[in-house]
Amino acid sequence: MAEALISLLIEQLASIIQNQVEQEVRLVVGIKKEVAKLSHNFKAIQVVLEDAEERQVKELNVKNWLDSLKDVSYEMDDVLDEWSTEILKQQIQKQEKEAGNAGSTSTTKKVRFCIPAPWFCFGQVNQVTLRRDIAVKIKELNERLAMIASERQNYNFQYMKRGIEQIERQKSSSFVDKTFGRVDEKEILVKKLLSKSGQGGATCLVIPIIGMGGIGKTTLAQLAYNDEKVQAHFNTRIWVCVSDPFDEIKIAKAIIDGLKKGNTPASNELQTLLEFIHESIKGMKFLLVLDDVWNEDYRKWEPLKLALQNGAVGSRILVTTRKEDVARMMGASTDMVNLEVLSEENCRALFYHIALADREKNEFKGLESIGKEIVKKCKGLPLVAKTLGGLMRYKKTRKEWEDVLNSKIWELDVVEEQVFQPLLLSYYDLAPAIKRCLLYCVIFPKDYNIVKDELIGLWMSQNYLNSIRNKEKEVVGEMYFDNLVMRSFFQEFEKDELGNITGCKMHDVVHDFLQFLTKNECLVLEAEGGNNKRIMEFNGDNKFRHFTLMFAPEGPLILSSLCNYKNLRTLATFDSKITSFGRELISQVKCLRTLNLSRNSIKEVPNEIGELAHLRYLDLSHNEDLMKLPDSVCNLINLQTLRLIWCGALKRLPEGMGKLINLQHLYVIFSGNLKLPKGIARLRSLRTLDAVVIHGDDDVDNNKEALFELSDLRNMDQLRGSFRIKFLEDLKDARQAEKAHLVNKNCLVSLEFLFPNRWAFSSEGQPKRIQEETLNALQPHPNLESLSIIFYSGTTLWPHWMTSLNKLRSLYLRDCMFVEFVPPLGRLESLEVLEIFHWQSLKKVGVEFLGIDGTIETQTSSSSSLILFPSLKRLVFHYLTMWEEWEGMTGWSEEEDSHKTITIMPSLSSLEIANCRSLKTLPNFLRNTHHLKELVIDEDYSPTTLAKGCRKGRGEWPKISHIPNIKVGFKFVQKDGVYQIDDDETPSAASTSSSGNVY
Repeated sequence: MAEALISLLIEQLASIIQNQVEQEVRLVVGIKKEVAKLSHNFKAIQVVLEDAEERQVKELNVKNWLDSLKDVSYEMDDVLDEWSTEILKQQIQKQEKEAGNAGSTSTTKKVRFCIPAPWFCFGQVNQVTLRRDIAVKIKELNERLAMIASERQNYNFQYMKRGIEQIERQKSSSFVDKTFGRVDEKEILVKKLLSKSGQGGATCLVIPIIGMGGIGKTTLAQLAYNDEKVQAHFNTRIWVCVSDPFDEIKIAKAIIDGLKKGNTPASNELQTLLEFIHESIKGMKFLLVLDDVWNEDYRKWEPLKLALQNGAVGSRILVTTRKEDVARMMGASTDMVNLEVLSEENCRALFYHIALADREKNEFKGLESIGKEIVKKCKGLPLVAKTLGGLMRYKKTRKEWEDVLNSKIWELDVVEEQVFQPLLLSYYDLAPAIKRCLLYCVIFPKDYNIVKDELIGLWMSQNYLNSIRNKEKEVVGEMYFDNLVMRSFFQEFEKDELGNITGCKMHDVVHDFLQFLTKNECLVLEAEGGNNKRIMEFNGDNKFRHFTLMFAPEGPLILSSLCNYKNLRTLATFDSKITSFGRELISQVKCLRTLNLSRNSIKEVPNEIGELAHLRYLDLSHNEDLMKLPDSVCNLINLQTLRLIWCGALKRLPEGMGKLINLQHLYVIFSGNLKLPKGIARLRSLRTLDAVVIHGDDDVDNNKEALFELSDLRNMDQLRGSFRIKFLEDLKDARQAEKAHLVNKNCLVSLEFLFPNRWAFSSEGQPKRIQEETLNALQPHPNLESLSIIFYSGTTLWPHWMTSLNKLRSLYLRDCMFVEFVPPLGRLESLEVLEIFHWQSLKKVGVEFLGIDGTIETQTSSSSSLILFPSLKRLVFHYLTMWEEWEGMTGWSEEEDSHKTITIMPSLSSLEIANCRSLKTLPNFLRNTHHLKELVIDEDYSPTTLAKGCRKGRGEWPKISHIPNIKVGFKFVQKDGVYQIDDDETPSAASTSSSGNVY
């Protein structure tokens, strides 16, 4: 962690000096020499940090040295932040002065860019004192740093990068002990090994097993390697334990030894060894297991890969790795086996197999119940089950077992040695900046669903995302997140409909491992009934920086005086019911960067919050009784992220919000009563604004600043991500929508338009021409990937810009009560998901839906082939109560299929039709949707004509019989080709297809 921190400080030192020059401000006079000394000392320490970080785990004196270094580094970071903040204040003062001068010479009213903060009231003496204090702090910290730099020589640190190979590694072999579980995974893997298909025409297929350390990758490989069918299938099998570094010569020799050929070369030349392998495997069908591969450098793998391609077709290379990048580097893309944790039952069986071996039955019964609770600590990780099983094997008494049960897992020496050591390999393999991001995840409780965008915002608030080739910090954060995903640090991914990862969890053992590494820096405290359970483990000298409070009872947030909170950078609460916080708390946490008080019962935010000058991240989401924010929030000039999601009682934001010049992310979605001030439009740094509510022209409060209007979006072209526009009233003039200039916002990937919904569920009301004009004016950029249109009251739903959305992947059209025809969407080449929901006037889905005008003959004159809906995977129709007909292609028939020139929905995998009771038939083209895996026809009441027609032998059956999974209400099911049929009223008779049993 110190590596990344010091790299950042070196960057900051250079940046601040540059800012002083560029902005022509003189904050700390004569400090350049001190800065030069600081940079020199930091760089001298930086070259030994990798060695120090690795040795601190086992050497207490090295750990103490690193702790001292981190203390100075954090303090220096605070001072530099004060320095840069003062530079920013001077810039604002300068702009304030210029704005004031302009206002005094003009009769035109100016929007004054001012911040009525306490620090603008300083006299000249106070400013000089403040600047002198910064200089004194820098000099004092420099002296401490110089001493730490000189002490590094006492530890004989290695100056060269040593890599992760210094940790002792467990060597593997092909022999396997009794296993529990993995039956399904083994069958899948064996099927891949025995399959006849190749990949990209390659003779030898690479099949990787991917998963976190200790999850059982090697065991699964051993099971497949020793399978009887596998042994009979291959001419020879070779097992090589690779580990790190990737030594090509050592691996080549191991392969040669496994081939058991005579006259093996004694050379250490790679070329000679590879030539021998190349000739020896000629025409031979082999299985090569490369266990525990870390190398991502294709140049090291390529020579070996080329030599192995001389084997017979059907040869396989089975690779175990923790890193998905390794699998992709080795050429595997579709045959990966991502290994998950064991079931609790199998984990318990593995634990008992080791822990209770050779015990009497009566002794077994006395310990079994405790063992069951101990196994829960394993969370399905076989390595932990084996380690704890081995530990308990030598513990005889019930009390000894209970002691282990009541201990934190990282307090057990055997776990540190046998479980955490393998995880350290993965940890040390990370870049320093990514290590720091991973360690920060310990602030979340176990089993917490970590939202990707929130996590990246938190990393930003701690300044963990260093610039990489001028990439935006959000982009860097996504790169770091993806890196941790690919290295199996995260699991249980949540994805959107397009397959993008939006959230994840950490395995409990990984969380324990991170707590082990950060136990003196991060504090997780559980407060039950007002009693702090872990507070007594810390004294006033503790300098932890990140504090997570759980289960805080209803009442004010009060931090115990037993702890030292002055160095705190993160304060987060979870599962708490805090109602307020005030001056006393804020006075304790002046260095805070991140304050997360979401999901509490806070009604009011104190004025003193404006004193948190370092604050970057403020989350007050899901405080449903929160009425307002104080004006002092506008003093937080370093604030980057403000989250106010689901704050239903919040009606206004302070008028001075436009003064938060560093605000980049503002989340206000689902805060339905919130009115944004017009000043939001002045935030030039704003990149995320997830929702705006557009009020009617009559909704004006003359005593307040004007509200944010749609046209105020015109200069906010830097907006990115998802954006919702909700209209409480229709616009009087659609030109206001055109002025929003959505077409210029090329970083927005998702848009949602919600029109006034007062007629959404009513038979009254009239179509609205103004909504058609408004929708036409809201033209998005062609980069848009997702679009939702809801409560639309126009009669036609085909804005002129729709065909330009060539990157659109998902389209949701809901509650369009007056629209009679589905728009022609078939030519949208990237569209993957289409949902049409609750259209009261739709009676027919015709060929115009496909993007064509009729028969095959009229479509083939200009082109020999045409693909309609080429990428569509999921199609949903819900609550179309008047829908009677779904027209396919005129002239389309099975006989013409062999000569077809038009392909419709070739990628469709899921079709869902729910509560469309008037629909009687399905289109003919469905019989040619060969990738369609799932058909759902769901009705609330009795079977419809369509439902009855989908029975085997009935009219619709030829169109859908090829679909492996069919569900029609609760009565008719075909699953994986197995068909069940019932009579009109009750499920009774069943018939079975040749595919298998009734489902």
